[in-house]
Order: sequence, then C-alpha cells, then structure tokens
Amino acid sequence: MESYKSNAILRIASVALFFLIWQVSSLFINIELLPSPGAVLSKIVEEAKTNELFFHTFITLKRVFISFVIAMLIGTFFGIYMGRNQKLNVFLDDWLVLGLNVPALVIIILCYVWFGLNEIAAILAVSLNKIPMVAVIMREGARSIEKDYVEVAKFYKISKSKFFFKVIFPQLYPYLLSSARSGLSLIWKIVLVVELLGRSNGVGFKLYGFFQFFDISGILAYTLAFVFLIIIIEFIIVRPFENKISVWR
Repeated sequence: MESYKSNAILRIASVALFFLIWQVSSLFINIELLPSPGAVLSKIVEEAKTNELFFHTFITLKRVFISFVIAMLIGTFFGIYMGRNQKLNVFLDDWLVLGLNVPALVIIILCYVWFGLNEIAAILAVSLNKIPMVAVIMREGARSIEKDYVEVAKFYKISKSKFFFKVIFPQLYPYLLSSARSGLSLIWKIVLVVELLGRSNGVGFKLYGFFQFFDISGILAYTLAFVFLIIIIEFIIVRPFENKISVWR
C-alpha cells in the first residue's frame, strides 16, 4: 500500500512539475507560440461545449479500435502459422521484412490513391502498417512454445479448444500483450496521420485545421485531451485486463 501511495505521489509530482514549467515558460514566450495551460484548458472547455471535441475524438477512437482488431487478428494468425510452419515462414518472410520497412506514409498515400479518400482506405492503411509488427512478435511466440507440453496434450488427446486455451495461449499471452501494447501506441499515431491527409473528421483532421490557422492553443488542447484519454484507457482497461490475464495464466 505504501509503495502504491509513493508511486501515485511521484506521478502527480511529475505532472505538476510539467505544468509548472509550462506555465513559467509561457510567461517569457510569445503567447501565440506557447499559450499558457489556462488558455489551453479554456480551449478544451470551448470545444467540449460545442461537442466538437467529443465527436472528433469518438471518430478517431472508432478508427483506432477497428484497425487494431483487424491488425491483431490477421497478424496473430499469420505470425503463429509462420512460427509453426517452416515452409510458410520462408514463403512469407521477405514480404514481412518489406512490410516492416515500407514507410507508413507511403502505405497511407497508396491506399488513398488506389481506393479513394474514404473510410475503407483509411482503415486499410492503418491496419497494413501494423500487421507485420504483430506477425513478427507472434511468430517468435509460436517458436517459443514448449514441445513437451504439446506432446503431452497430444498423448492425452484433449480437445482443440482445451489445447489452445490450456497449452498454447498461456505460452503466447506475453507475446500477445506485447504486440497489443506496441500496436496501440503505433496505431494512435498512424490514425492521426491518416486523418490529417485524407479524412474530413477525427482528431487528425482538427489538428490540421488548427495548423492552417496557426492556432497553437487548439493543437495543444486536442493533444492534451487525446493523451488524457489514452492514459485513462491504459489505467482503466489495459492494465486491469493485463493483471487478470496474468492471474488466469
């Protein structure tokens, strides 16, 4: 309990120090270049009152969720099979390397050129950027599965569902969590770029609008609101889920 309180105090102190430095810096820098925390907070309230903040944030979250699910499902499927099947791994390995090294911006532009400035192209661009990373992590997880456990499961002829949840998944879950966590951190960023380049809504679209009018307070307002939302998701959803999975394992 004391450790928990100590960590909480340190986190609060870190955030407080950040805002203190920001406030002091804003006193010496042109307000148009660095608005004060109070000015940014006022902008957040203003955007919230008109529901603009909630609408565009919801749109971005929807794209993040859909892209994340698609990337995790496809990447996990191919990653596990590549890790368990040497021929498939050799067949797809070069394409996996290519997918990891093609810049995200190139994939986004190509998707918009080929499929148009629509939602399908946006989701596809984000998913394609993440699938190779998930596949690589899950491939390593599949390779690390203990063969002895697999042989014992085969000997006792347990059902496929029990085989997966009792033998395979407990060994894969650290890799699954790692790919999910890294996936979220990457997808947030790519979705904003996708929205900035070719969508008419979302946080990325709003940031581009503020950029055109050199509205720093608007940029910082949406950035802070978005970061705050990510932190909430991290502490309320991701970490509790991670702890439950660890106990289950």
